[in-house]
Amino acid sequence: MFSSVSNEWETPQDLFNKLNNKYHFTLDPCSTDYNHKCAKYYTIETDGLSKDWSGEIVFVNPPYGRAIKKWIKKCYDENINNNTKIVMLIPARVDTSWFHDYIYNNPKAKTIFIRGRLKFLNRMLPSYREDGNFKLSPAPFPSMIVIFE
Repeated sequence: MFSSVSNEWETPQDLFNKLNNKYHFTLDPCSTDYNHKCAKYYTIETDGLSKDWSGEIVFVNPPYGRAIKKWIKKCYDENINNNTKIVMLIPARVDTSWFHDYIYNNPKAKTIFIRGRLKFLNRMLPSYREDGNFKLSPAPFPSMIVIFE
């Protein structure tokens, strides 16, 4: 499922709503024109990695490919340097260098492991149809929420 076809997987709306009710997000820096969750957002073309996030409350569901480390480092740097509050939805990959470098033993990071497998939508795949009838696909890995406060 999460392969080279596309890495633009849309955050499940019910999960986003629960998080947004608590944090009141103002920025979605790694989204598309179709799947953004905040009024202010960046796409691959507008490059959220290159922007300053200070003063924002940020929701991050990064591309789950090799670029994920860049996104997690950006979240870490924005939190440390600008005290930006950031909530990430990411794979629970506790064996990775990015987990150990930026999350594990970070006193500003709170980790919440999600029970079960989240179901995602990718509007770029044939399973999505404009009539709203689409198949949600379960992730082939566990997920976690990481909060940089």
